[in-house]
Amino acid sequence: MGSAKAEDILFVRKVFDEMQFKELISWNAMLAIYANNRYHVKAVELFLRMEKDGVEPDSVTLATVLPPCGELSAFSVGKRIHEIIKRKRILPNSFLENALTDMYASCGCLKDAREVFDCMSSRDVISWTSIVSAYGKHGHGREAVDLFEKMLGQGLEPDSIAFVAVLAACSHSGLLDVGKRYFDSMTCRYHITPKTEHYTCMVDLLGRAACISEAYDFIRTMPIEPNERVWGALLQACRIHSNMDIGLVAADSLFRLVPEQTGYYVLLSNMYARAGRWADVTLVRSVMADKGIKKLPGASIVELGDRVHTFHIGDRCHPQSEMIYQKLDELLQKIRGMGYNPEVEATLHDIEEEDKEGHLSVHSEKLAIAFLLINTSPGTPIRVTMNLRTCGDCHLAAKLISTITSREIILKDTNRIHHIVQGICSCGDYW
Repeated sequence: MGSAKAEDILFVRKVFDEMQFKELISWNAMLAIYANNRYHVKAVELFLRMEKDGVEPDSVTLATVLPPCGELSAFSVGKRIHEIIKRKRILPNSFLENALTDMYASCGCLKDAREVFDCMSSRDVISWTSIVSAYGKHGHGREAVDLFEKMLGQGLEPDSIAFVAVLAACSHSGLLDVGKRYFDSMTCRYHITPKTEHYTCMVDLLGRAACISEAYDFIRTMPIEPNERVWGALLQACRIHSNMDIGLVAADSLFRLVPEQTGYYVLLSNMYARAGRWADVTLVRSVMADKGIKKLPGASIVELGDRVHTFHIGDRCHPQSEMIYQKLDELLQKIRGMGYNPEVEATLHDIEEEDKEGHLSVHSEKLAIAFLLINTSPGTPIRVTMNLRTCGDCHLAAKLISTITSREIILKDTNRIHHIVQGICSCGDYW
């Protein structure tokens, strides 16, 4: 089922709600519409309503709602679905098992993902790709490579998607030589023509290794036209390694390809800010204003019990807002005692330093973390899903908060999963 317009989805939901008798096929169709159009919260809420109404799900229902659970890091709902699968005894079912593996990995539960994988009665290339991808997302690149090699040792032929998984794993863990070897083997040994996704992984891998010029040369010699993701990976590397010259080339290419894409303007602005070029920061923001381009508001989503809670920057709409802000103030005071100084380089230069710090202190990730610390018992992992790349300040704060609270903090942003334990992040501070 393809994507649909928002008004069409609202209309279908209205028709669905007006149905006097809803058969399972109707529930599954509505779930599929939400899931396929990335209405993850709506999909999970609809599944919870199914449960409340006493509707018994089938394997189609469960397979449909597992990906939204993973996207939202809705671990408790995903875990309950796993229990339903066990109760209904519908395993072995490779489609469901692969969906479970992906769900657990997306929720930051690598151990659970591995248990599902290990219990499979048979594993195809998709199964192996799922577990390789899971280890790669969590920064366990060497383990991902070992699993990929084990798959090869069992005589299974990797496909294009399997190579994306292993190349991404190499990229996340900085395994430059291994990644180059796998990329070369695609054409030389397996006769697979690399696609844009593979080239993006290689540019990201070279960028992580600070091989910016090599990454740029790699793009220029690509046999296919580089798209925004390829140039975006290069711009990100240039921002991190402060390579202004090549970064401007990447930005220029991006603005020609996707002139309305907010994220790349923000990346360029942050690169200028890092270099102290505040006039250029202001210019980028002015261009955005002239074009009517607005920065996508950051949002952080968390699950508590059977409810999904969404937080935005400076959010005071939550019923527990007063407690959340008190907890956040307490946390910030404690981590300042550990040497924490807000990273204000990427905020606007023409506002006062104190205002910059205040702006950073109420980012949605921090509010979400404070909320979960209030409402969960000691030792419970903190899982937060963001709609944007997490900023450097929130990443630093999360590392310090994990230390003072002895909590495992799992931040899932648009770039990767950050698994933070006792102040150390699986990303190695590169994302």
